[in-house]
Parts: sequence; structure tokens; C-alpha cells
Amino acid sequence: MRYNRTTDRILENIDRARSRDMERALSLNDRQARGRELDTTIPDGDATTPERLRRMFTLVESGYRKAAHSTEISPLAARFRAIGDISHHMARGDVSVSIHYLDSDRQDDVGVVPFEISPHHLEDVRSETRTSRPDVNAIRVLRHRLRDGVLAAYRKIDPRLRDAIKDRADIGHVEAEVTMDLRPGAPIP
Repeated sequence: MRYNRTTDRILENIDRARSRDMERALSLNDRQARGRELDTTIPDGDATTPERLRRMFTLVESGYRKAAHSTEISPLAARFRAIGDISHHMARGDVSVSIHYLDSDRQDDVGVVPFEISPHHLEDVRSETRTSRPDVNAIRVLRHRLRDGVLAAYRKIDPRLRDAIKDRADIGHVEAEVTMDLRPGAPIP
């Protein structure tokens, strides 16, 4: 009996093989890009609230830079090779900002913002960068989503940071962690 191979079946087999290879190559830890920054300099006792808030924002900004330029973002961008080739896939994820007060009993302040990436985002970036490499375009899209997510998450936790400053929880060592988690989304119908 002859097996009839159509181009659709061939493309499906290629897509399944690529997905299997990507799942084997990427573990759960490869779904995330992280940046951590620790500040060990204790602010002056007469430091004003804006100065102490600026310290927190600088920590978050440094964590963002570490996450955006880390080597962990390349495997995330590699996941877009299939998204760039096939027009009906998308990805979803979260950007989280976490502030740890190491010298205080106060609980961590965490802000999480979800995001979505669809193929038209990659097409928009492709016209800006003038390159068709999906991983290069994906890194640019991921960094843009990370930046927007960090700013939105910081706005969410800003009132809690002000409460922490009133409670003097920020006097001491403080750590900021920025995490981007990416997972495949459902195909667009």
C-alpha cells in the first residue's frame, strides 16, 4: 500500500519534529530569564522618602538590565523559530518584579504582569530591523515586553513600597529580582 504524502502532512511532520526537539532541548528553567540585584549600602538615617524610593527603583532597573542582557533570553528567543515560521502560533508569559527585604520581617513585595506575543508583533519588528531571522526579532520583542512589564509591575507594587518605607523595612539589605517567564500559547483559530 502506497503512503500518499501531501505537502500539508510533510509540514505537519516537520513542525511536530521541531516541537519535540525544542521540548527536549528546553527544560523548565529555560522558560525564564532572570535578573537579580542586591543593594548592601544602607541609606542614611535622614534620607528622604523620594531618595529611598529612588534606591528601590534603581535596584529594579539594574535587575531589568541583567534579565534583558542575560544569556537566558537566547533560549527564549529560540522558541520563536516556530512562531516566526508558522503564522498561527503565539506565546504568553509573565513579567514579575519582586523586592526582598533581607534585614526585615516584612514579606516580599511582588508584582506580576501578563503579556502575549503574536506573529504580527514579529512582523512589526521585522520591518524595523530589516532582518528575517526570527530569533533576532524575537529578542527585540522579548526585551520590549520585559521593559513594559517591569514598568507596569513596579507601578503595581509602588504603594506597597511606600508602606515598606514607612515601616523602615528598606533600612538594610534589599534585593530586587526581575523574572520573565515564557510559555507557548494556544494556536490562533
